[in-house]
Amino acid sequence: MADNKNEKKGGFFSNWIVRNLIWAAVFVVVLLVGTNILLSIGTQHNKEITVPDFTNMTYEEAVYNAERVGLKVEIGDSVYVRRMKKGAVFSQFPKSGSNVKKGRTISLTTNAKTAKEVTMPLLVGYSMRQAKAELASRGLNLGRLIYVNDIATNNVLKQLFNSREIPAGTQIESGSTIDLMVGLSGDDNRTYAPDVKGLKYLRAVDAVHDYSLNVGKVNFDKGVKTYSDSLNAVVYKQAPSTSGGPLTMGAAVSLWLTTDEGKIEELSK
Repeated sequence: MADNKNEKKGGFFSNWIVRNLIWAAVFVVVLLVGTNILLSIGTQHNKEITVPDFTNMTYEEAVYNAERVGLKVEIGDSVYVRRMKKGAVFSQFPKSGSNVKKGRTISLTTNAKTAKEVTMPLLVGYSMRQAKAELASRGLNLGRLIYVNDIATNNVLKQLFNSREIPAGTQIESGSTIDLMVGLSGDDNRTYAPDVKGLKYLRAVDAVHDYSLNVGKVNFDKGVKTYSDSLNAVVYKQAPSTSGGPLTMGAAVSLWLTTDEGKIEELSK
């Protein structure tokens, strides 16, 4: 009788079964909230980040700008570009505009203080894209794509330096430009102009080559006075445009570039 009186006196919450059910419910709520918080943190941790363009920055500037967005940078290689300031970033991997996980390390290729020689690779038989990647890995630049009739489109037929064939194994200055003679089949010879507006000069050239096209006339604004300025200049106009229809591989895309902040801001509107 006394226990019953105490239970009635304590009310609904004095019952041990009710209390245990309440504590169990509280535990489940806390567990769910904690799980959601951890998932949220994990999602943010794995959130993809757009890689900035480090071209023409010093290593210190690249480190600073990488850390601002949660990335890291390291110098993986160097090339020699005569007109570029010493130590500046010449290229990067992954490329600017790529999406990567937070904390990813971006490999930088910087401009060396003195020219170094590299060994010319054998590119004949490669696809154009494979040859382009191989040139970049050796610190060499892709120049013009010279298309000739062949059964296989974009198959490299010759490698040229200063308009002459250059044999594999030849020692050549890093930063040299190599032209490629590539095949063009009548059944596979069309491409489209990429949208390069808003890209810096070197990145725009790279994108044009990716579409099996050549860079035509390059028009810099009056504000672009040095080679360093040209690397920082941004494409604000191109011809043909992306709406111009299909093009024959090897066709030229002309570029207009500027360092004018007003013109650059217009591109984002």
